[in-house]
Amino acid sequence: MSDPRARGDAGTGGFGPWPGFDTTLGMNYTELTADRVTATCKITPELQQPYGIVHGGVYCALVESTASTGAALWFGDRGNVVGVSNHTNFLRAKREGVLTATATPVHRGRTQQLWQVVITDEDGRDIARGEVRLANLASADGLGREDK
Repeated sequence: MSDPRARGDAGTGGFGPWPGFDTTLGMNYTELTADRVTATCKITPELQQPYGIVHGGVYCALVESTASTGAALWFGDRGNVVGVSNHTNFLRAKREGVLTATATPVHRGRTQQLWQVVITDEDGRDIARGEVRLANLASADGLGREDK
């Protein structure tokens, strides 16, 4: 598969976190399908900004990670997917507890995908919402390399 997450070979029950940023966030994937991805994240002091609430970048990262994982699962062996736009709105401040991010597709086309993500707290209240647009590529091998 094009994404190691699609193999389900790492983390708790095969559902992550995987090495990299997901591990830094403490994400645990609880549902992994091409039509829906759900992950949880326990709020820790490392994820808070100076006022003691969750840093907005955490919400952006949860949105990006869950959407990208779902997009990669759907695209499968056809290539790689990469995020090109992340728009996340912060709706409610949180200081403690567990966040749940749920990603579902809005559009899945030949060259791009659009996924929406809703982040809720333990009481089911919306904490943040976001959308990620992703490009479907034959290969991401050339990305991020300097031209020589």
